[in-house]
Amino acid sequence: MTQTRRRGDVGPPGSDSDEKSTLLTFLNYVREAVVAKAQGLDDRQGRTPGVPSGTSVFGLVKHLTAAELYWFAWAFEGADVEHPDFGMDLSEGDTADSLLAAYLVAIERSNEIIKRCDNVNRPCARAAGQAGAVRPMRWVLVHMIEETARHAGHADILREQADGSIGR
Repeated sequence: MTQTRRRGDVGPPGSDSDEKSTLLTFLNYVREAVVAKAQGLDDRQGRTPGVPSGTSVFGLVKHLTAAELYWFAWAFEGADVEHPDFGMDLSEGDTADSLLAAYLVAIERSNEIIKRCDNVNRPCARAAGQAGAVRPMRWVLVHMIEETARHAGHADILREQADGSIGR
């Protein structure tokens, strides 16, 4: 049985700013939760699926990296980036360090794109997603908050299974 190790919980951020800043603050809050759940795991712990679907903490990080690139760089900005693989399958070369570094680079790129956007009603450069719709930046931000928060919850449970850590 893994012994529980409690981390201090961090409450949601306060934000009395404009809409875009508030959305970005909450997106960064849930991104930080994902990073915290992945940091400190060795390769075995991070790769080990904790559920029958095969989901692992590192697989979630890889998936969220793809989502960042897809929604902000490819769909919103219209950048010529390789269409990301949303799968959670890990290659032999995927390590804790490489996966977290790629995620942090994707976040930095996304944040630059978000900051350059002067109006959250501005539509994406490309139709995207399952509906193939052209969405505004507001929708992309809300979707990425939802997507990242959902997977942060998955990572929270998988991390507790891996080493007993709980909390943010």
